[in-house]
Amino acid sequence: MLSTNDKTIKLWKVKECKVKKVKEMNTHPFTCLDNMLLAERSFVSREDKPAVANGYRQEWMEKIAKNASPSQDMHSKVADMEDTAHTRCRKVYAHAHDFNINSISNNSDCETFLSADDLRINLWNLEISDQCFNILDMKPANMEDLTEVITTAEFHPIHCNLLAYSSSRGFIRLVDMRQSALCDHSARILQDGDSHGLKSFFTEIIASISDMKFSRDGRHILSRDYMNLKLWDTHMDSSPVAIYKIHEHLRPKLSELYNNDRIFDRFGCCFSGDGLHFATGSYSNLVRIFSGGDGSEEGATIEASKTPNRKPLLRTAPRARRSSLSNLARGFYRHGHENSSSGSNESSYDLSSRLLHLAWHPETNLIASAAGNSLFMYYS
Repeated sequence: MLSTNDKTIKLWKVKECKVKKVKEMNTHPFTCLDNMLLAERSFVSREDKPAVANGYRQEWMEKIAKNASPSQDMHSKVADMEDTAHTRCRKVYAHAHDFNINSISNNSDCETFLSADDLRINLWNLEISDQCFNILDMKPANMEDLTEVITTAEFHPIHCNLLAYSSSRGFIRLVDMRQSALCDHSARILQDGDSHGLKSFFTEIIASISDMKFSRDGRHILSRDYMNLKLWDTHMDSSPVAIYKIHEHLRPKLSELYNNDRIFDRFGCCFSGDGLHFATGSYSNLVRIFSGGDGSEEGATIEASKTPNRKPLLRTAPRARRSSLSNLARGFYRHGHENSSSGSNESSYDLSSRLLHLAWHPETNLIASAAGNSLFMYYS
């Protein structure tokens, strides 16, 4: 298992094992020899008494023999087997990124993985922790010429030579590593052909893709920007297959969201194991679930909370603005065909509670969602 913080990646070995746990303590437990030595008055006073062949005094050996035969029934009460997970850090991959890491992805060849920050994508071998290959570098000679940054990257689930990465301009680029050692030239760019509409200061910000996932067969890509959830077909680069509006009811409040810095929130998305359903998070700790094959425009909404349907808060206090390279590079936004699905009351939302991270079990209809400091799991 791979994990990362802002600058360091770690490879963990996770193994299930059985451990013994005490169920019931013996009221007359076997006394350790060292404890018995410390407890004996004769040991402290150094009385001169004959010792047996093994060096211990005769009275100590008699006490040991008395307690050395606990009943067979007591053995069954003392030990209990329990399954647990044992973890061990095998490798540490560090000092390869100048900017904070935003994504890591395992390759289907089970030998390599990638790590990406705002400007670079590195290719690693799992067994080599002190060397990596830079396969993409978007850093300009002059940082004032920066127009976009990398927001996330992921390997194709089947073909080990293919990867995709998204940008703050709302583009998804498919790269074939067989074409060149440096993947500066994209094999295919997925963008919406209807995106050249009216633009404003905020449309450049909300175009940034915060998360991207391949379907299990690699045919489709799910992407999430601030306003919408988009489903792409990798064989169609002119427009997404479907668009689901998540935050359309917040469009009149973009100025307030900018002042509160909420407009830079990065919401995740995920596919179901069969690729027919997908989910994303929203404010008020909401999980939005959609199906690609039934033509439904509404989807399903679940509140990840111990007290669902609580009274929402309409405003939040401003917070200090974050410093990010993505704030320097903003691009295009579009108003295309979409499946309208706001799914929540336009006047009911809680900006202080955000569901940013969620994952779908690869085999069953089980969704894990992180809300605040709690993890909620829903099964259907």
